[in-house]
Amino acid sequence: MQVSDLKRCNWPGTDPLYMDYHDNEWGKEVHDDKKLFEFLILESAQAGLSWITILRRREGYRKAFADFNVKKVAAFTDKDVERLMQDTSIIRNRLKILSAITNAQKFIEVQKEFGSFDKYLYSFMPDGKPIVNHTDKIPASTPISDAISKDMKKRGFKFFGTTICYAHMQATGMVNDHLPDCSFK
Repeated sequence: MQVSDLKRCNWPGTDPLYMDYHDNEWGKEVHDDKKLFEFLILESAQAGLSWITILRRREGYRKAFADFNVKKVAAFTDKDVERLMQDTSIIRNRLKILSAITNAQKFIEVQKEFGSFDKYLYSFMPDGKPIVNHTDKIPASTPISDAISKDMKKRGFKFFGTTICYAHMQATGMVNDHLPDCSFK
């Protein structure tokens, strides 16, 4: 089968970065806490913006947030916040930057309590398994994303409402929403 014969979901359009993300990451299971933290940072930064805006700045976020090293980000100081506020390679929103630091601290607390952030997230999943939808109707949120975001909010996480949570679930393969005729499902 040639690349031109492959069918993909409509949302990536023709943007090569978006298509690569769709084809190689979106809906693929991730169980590595470092990668889960990366998507926590990126999805939280995305609140109110388009995903492609964040995807185009992903390398900037990687550099700005210590290669997504949760312990280093959790230890960021006011000086780091001011440095990040000057960094044009990321979204310079003080509340989102502060939330990334808070979320790193809360992420570590969850790791200590559950053994890993992955185990925590999958404790909400039916039978601890990802959900495969392959439907034409992709929701913005679900009762599971509602439950996760509610629990995370109770734990002190910021910028992680149910819609952002569901996007995180899609990005990390907790849910696979590729269309039924998508070649990359």
